[in-house]
Amino acid sequence: MDIPSDTPHTLALPTVAVVGLGTMGTGIAETLARAGREVIGIDISDAAAGRAVAAIEASTARAVERGRLTEDERRTVLTRLRTFSDLRAAADAPLVIEVVPESYETKQQVFRELDGIVGPGTILATGTNALSVTRLAADSAHPERVLGLHFFNPAPAMKLVEVVSSVLTSPRAVEAVTALARELGKEPVAVGDRPGFVADGLLFGYLNQAAAMYESGYASRADIDAAMRLGCGLPMGPLALLDLIGIDTARTVLEAMYSASHDRLHAPAPILGQLSEAGLTGRKSGRGFYTYAGPGSATPVPDALTPADGTGPVAGRTVRSVGVAGSGTMASGIAEVFAKAGLDVVLAARSPEKAQGAKDRVAASLARSVAKGRLTEDAREETLARIRTAGTLDAFAEVDLAVEAVAEDLAVKRQLFGTLDKVCRPGAVLATTTSSLPVIACARATSRPQDVVGMHFFNPAPAMKLVEVVRTVLTADDVRATAHEVCARLRKHPVDCGDRAGFIVNALLFPYLNNAVKMVQEHYATLDDIDTAMKLGGGYPMGPFELLDVVGLDVSLAIERVLHQEFRDPGLAPAPLLEHLVAAGCLGRKSGRGFREHLRR
Repeated sequence: MDIPSDTPHTLALPTVAVVGLGTMGTGIAETLARAGREVIGIDISDAAAGRAVAAIEASTARAVERGRLTEDERRTVLTRLRTFSDLRAAADAPLVIEVVPESYETKQQVFRELDGIVGPGTILATGTNALSVTRLAADSAHPERVLGLHFFNPAPAMKLVEVVSSVLTSPRAVEAVTALARELGKEPVAVGDRPGFVADGLLFGYLNQAAAMYESGYASRADIDAAMRLGCGLPMGPLALLDLIGIDTARTVLEAMYSASHDRLHAPAPILGQLSEAGLTGRKSGRGFYTYAGPGSATPVPDALTPADGTGPVAGRTVRSVGVAGSGTMASGIAEVFAKAGLDVVLAARSPEKAQGAKDRVAASLARSVAKGRLTEDAREETLARIRTAGTLDAFAEVDLAVEAVAEDLAVKRQLFGTLDKVCRPGAVLATTTSSLPVIACARATSRPQDVVGMHFFNPAPAMKLVEVVRTVLTADDVRATAHEVCARLRKHPVDCGDRAGFIVNALLFPYLNNAVKMVQEHYATLDDIDTAMKLGGGYPMGPFELLDVVGLDVSLAIERVLHQEFRDPGLAPAPLLEHLVAAGCLGRKSGRGFREHLRR
């Protein structure tokens, strides 16, 4: 059977039934009502239906207060919503969207009952974000009319809607709900049926790795969340996001993904099961990775894992002058940051000319700040006066902190640290800005590994607030404290992590990017649809392919190889498509072509 051409497709779906009035169902109902649809809300619980109506009343009242709705428009919206406790209320609706709990048994029961209630032209949409649409459709009497319509939470605000087709879905059903999504002001993305679809398929693997990272004791929950917010520009850290989504829901999604992929990256971290079984499911229960003011509250409160105020029992070493080794973008950016903080800086490179070139780059950056009104001309001159250049590391003889920012090549870094060991005074702190190489290897190139620490700044250093402070097994307590105190002077946010590949940010970011490449490689979704899904559905400032082209495909491949070598997980092996593009010289913006074409400057 096909969806008749004179049914929902041409009627613009004026009436929609929403089955399940939890948080998501309520949000979808509000979205539909505000877009002019008559909404039939159905829930077996009268209390749930009452809460849904109250939530929509409160939400629309806030919209009136903010000038987004008039009082008359609000009343009209509220009259479009009617609630029932019987599925038979959906009998005449041309579209039914189920948003009941993530269980095959529960959803299949709803679809079986609807088969006996609705007309032959009615489209049945599941709001699942984890279960197989094909499996749900196959259990229906009319599988051709079943598809996925995956909204994101909060539905009224989030722009993305994934329209999920099975091999059985009628194209006309897809056309009808796609047109509806656009009329709701959403951005529909067409995807095939696999657990997680695009956005959650990429998002939940990343969240799972973050949970495993925390469970292993590698970094604190606050540092993991701060690292991803400040290092990647994400609106929320992964552990806080898991609490918002619901830890039990996340575990269900991951179980479904793992059953399809058998990828260890999707095997739910044990801590997700432990928290779920204990009823610590996140915000909705009042406790998950964090503790909240009460069930349903968004306000975290101090608990046993909340760090005490203060920098700790160990004081750092005095730092008045800093040496920065390197002549590239990171070196000049780091030198600018230190000089603006009032520290004397020696900027050293392989030649006086290269060092001066790096200082000229600082001057240009400061000039842009003056032009934008962020810096006075006097402050610019004072900052530049604090930077002196040198063509040799001998100029670091009296600095209190030496920071290397040279090429990401272990042999080069080890040679440089050997030189710093000879040149720098006893007690000077030696720091590497590596983003992926072992800090201990740099430390062992010196006779004082206790003085060596990682300080991974993010690009552009003057703008990015995050610094990953990487402590090796040999780093002294006061050296780690020094790095924290210096970050405070620079107005940067330090996060502690151990010395392993990728530290926090890259260890979580690059597997996500690699999985996005695999999606394209497998022809599951397009570059544009994936980028759109992650920006609109995940709140990412850039889509994965936009970011890969900015970072550089060669740099990305190198980091992914390091991660794979360190953790030996087959799921971390670089996607062949990425390797092929790098081999072809398609490196991203810097080469003019990566995943997309770019204008050469």
